[in-house]
Amino acid sequence: MSDQEVIVRRATAADIPVLVESAAGLFGEDAGTRDPSVDTDWPREHGAASFAAALGDPARLVLVAESGGRVVGHLSGSVTAGTATRPVMSATLVGIHVRAAHRRSGAGARLVGAFADWAREQGARQAEVTAYTDNTDALRFYERHGFGPHTTTLRRSLQPRRPAP
Repeated sequence: MSDQEVIVRRATAADIPVLVESAAGLFGEDAGTRDPSVDTDWPREHGAASFAAALGDPARLVLVAESGGRVVGHLSGSVTAGTATRPVMSATLVGIHVRAAHRRSGAGARLVGAFADWAREQGARQAEVTAYTDNTDALRFYERHGFGPHTTTLRRSLQPRRPAP
């Protein structure tokens, strides 16, 4: 599939069912295999309401990638105003998913490019994304598109202690 066959556009309310499916794919492939604390049913239970709210929020962006008239991926992002400690507007790439059959088609690159353009138009001076450290494909993808390591979050599981006998 060539890069020219992929069209990126803003999502509409009519796209919500396919957005939910795409988000469910992302949760199942990524968090579902890497983080047992994530509720992988969340997209199917709450995704429609979340996407509907995002479509009406000027600080949020929802894009779809189409190929052959069919949605093959999506991206969601947001911008946040600066704070007293970090006085620059930032953009966050919240989630991106491209169907496996359409990866390496340019869909992901076009989605990220459109996100970066939108973020600049909103006044953002930096963009960030999080990825699981063992998702090397995602890390390489983001690095190819200008993202680089900035912080590291270390996590410890806090299982309930067993009562002493």
